Amino acid sequence: MRTLKTSEAAAVLNVSPNTLRAWERRFGYPKPQRSPGRHRLYVHAEIAALRDALMEGLSISSAISRAREAVAADTHALVGALGAFELDRADQAMEGTIALKSVEHAIDEVLLPSMEQLAERHGADSAPWSLMARWAVDWLGRVRRLSPVPSRSQWLVIGDASGAELSPEGIKVRALEVAVGRVGLPSVTLPVHGIAGLADVLASVDPHAVVIAGAGVADDDVARWAYRVRMAIGPLPVLLFGRGAREGATRATGARRLPDSPVRAADAVLEILNELGAPQERVRPPQVMASRSGKRSA
Repeated sequence: MRTLKTSEAAAVLNVSPNTLRAWERRFGYPKPQRSPGRHRLYVHAEIAALRDALMEGLSISSAISRAREAVAADTHALVGALGAFELDRADQAMEGTIALKSVEHAIDEVLLPSMEQLAERHGADSAPWSLMARWAVDWLGRVRRLSPVPSRSQWLVIGDASGAELSPEGIKVRALEVAVGRVGLPSVTLPVHGIAGLADVLASVDPHAVVIAGAGVADDDVARWAYRVRMAIGPLPVLLFGRGAREGATRATGARRLPDSPVRAADAVLEILNELGAPQERVRPPQVMASRSGKRSA
């Protein structure tokens, strides 16, 4: 679930952090979570709903009432439809959300929180969850196919380390694929267990960054895959998405962590690639250069 620090939430609302805390004390909304260090973390969906209500010119008390209703209605509609196994109604719930929000906000603020709630309720190894997760994966696939043609030439390779497509983490990886496409980045997703033929795929794609996404695969396997990527294509940024506080993976791959939200992660990837500047021809390992010239190294 996407969260914001106090300063970030205040910036979204265009108020001071003191004002935000005053609203919290007086109205009990937005009600923050607490980080391990006891810092406030606000749910993005609540902050966004409050921002939208305030932009309508409502008083703070009326805006908070409107925001509470909006957040509850969107999530409740999707959870209710999937809980009743009414997949057509689930489609309608998301269509209604997209009519009022961007696709990115619909994914970040409605789809993923709803799926987290359903996974906790039913268990991610249950038959109901399998049905719901398949719907979510299919819905995200349809959104991805309808996304604009990527406008950037810097390819991204996503190493799928979720462990299972229908797991909560697998759904987040699918959401990341949609998010990076909607910021204009072309991408290809490869399982981190797939080592055979990896160099050939990477040579054809010529990526400028790699994202290792999900925490369902052991650090040693992830590090082995990242090493093979480096040997195939040379040094390039390696980024971690959804692997939590796995220090071993960070040390093994020399990676940078991305935000937990797919939408914010995609924005962060774009910023990193912008820092690198225009695509450049990199110095590649000899086997890659040989394969591109149609020869094999001895």
